[in-house]
Amino acid sequence: MTAVLGGCGLTGSSGDVTLKLVAADYGDSAANSSQKYWDKLVEEYEGKHPGVKVEVSVYSWNDVDRKVKELVDAGKAPDMAQIGAYSDYAAKGLLYSADDLLSITTQADFASQLVTAGQVKDVQYGLPFAASTRLLFYNKTLFKAAGLTPPKTWNELAADAKALKARGVKYPYALPLGPEEAQAETMQWLLSGGGGYTDTVGTYGIDSAQNVATFSWLKDDLVGKGLTGPVAPGKLNRAAAFAAFAKGDVGMLNGHPSLMKIAAKKGVKFGMVPMPGVDGETKNSMGVADWMMAFKKNGHAEQVGDFLDFVYDEKNVLAFSHEYDLLPVTNSASQAMTDDKQDADLKPFLEELPVSELYPVGETSWAAVSAAVKKRIGQAVAPSGSPAAVLAQLQATASTAQNAQ
Repeated sequence: MTAVLGGCGLTGSSGDVTLKLVAADYGDSAANSSQKYWDKLVEEYEGKHPGVKVEVSVYSWNDVDRKVKELVDAGKAPDMAQIGAYSDYAAKGLLYSADDLLSITTQADFASQLVTAGQVKDVQYGLPFAASTRLLFYNKTLFKAAGLTPPKTWNELAADAKALKARGVKYPYALPLGPEEAQAETMQWLLSGGGGYTDTVGTYGIDSAQNVATFSWLKDDLVGKGLTGPVAPGKLNRAAAFAAFAKGDVGMLNGHPSLMKIAAKKGVKFGMVPMPGVDGETKNSMGVADWMMAFKKNGHAEQVGDFLDFVYDEKNVLAFSHEYDLLPVTNSASQAMTDDKQDADLKPFLEELPVSELYPVGETSWAAVSAAVKKRIGQAVAPSGSPAAVLAQLQATASTAQNAQ
């Protein structure tokens, strides 16, 4: 039924409906707030659907997840929420599935690994909204001055960092394991060491031999040798690391597409390569996705589905991706971006997305695990820290959280 309705438009005869959407702000100022994106999109949609009003409330990433939780807990769930995680709500039976909402055309257009990441027990509840991958950024000016080439292995990365340190570079390799986004830097390193947060069947294996070896190497060969800069990794946040790169104070760090704009604005010449691994390029890059979800509370499945079909139209997906330097979540928009010469700088990230691995967001335990990683992982590389002990603590947290599901 939804597939038939999708795209044919709604009329006022079904009664006037007001849909409420709570969304995250991807902008870094009032000038490019996500509110502007949504206002323009909603104006166009409402012009074609006189029986439907859409009210969008945009909150910062610091507040948006909490705001949605407060509304849900108070029995006032919005029709839609565009936030960082969906699985808690899906597990409680509060969300419509993708099948309940979207046209077949829209569903088929999502990138396949994002569809999988949006599933709980093989049913898709999380609709991917924005995606990014990570590459190793390096300062071309600093590398050229030191006669270096971009690293392909951990040992080459450590050797490059040592050479940069000898030339007085403040952060030879910036390792942000502070609470802002430590779970991302951690996952990138775990993948590059052949491990990860979970095994192939989705069971947590945070204290695996590969993961312990990875953090032991980081502690001994990078942090212990003073190659990660003056701020302890556990106290260095991603935003501060990005800002230091834009000032020319960082030789290398992991970054996502938005770092290109930040660095270019400051005139930093940079290159990007896949994350080095133990013996060569990492086989799996880390991917990140944010999610759209629709709550059953208000019962507007037909109208919500029609609006979301419009949201995921190629033109609108591309407009959002371009505005915020993010990767499209649909195949059609990804292909359009790949074919457009103006998007050539995003091509390396687009190429990484199909082989990227995402956080285990389909596990309701992930929120607790992520919070624990943010809080504790910096201790694993501290002078008195024990990688094995810290990873064992995190595994215990993960096991407890998973058993509580």
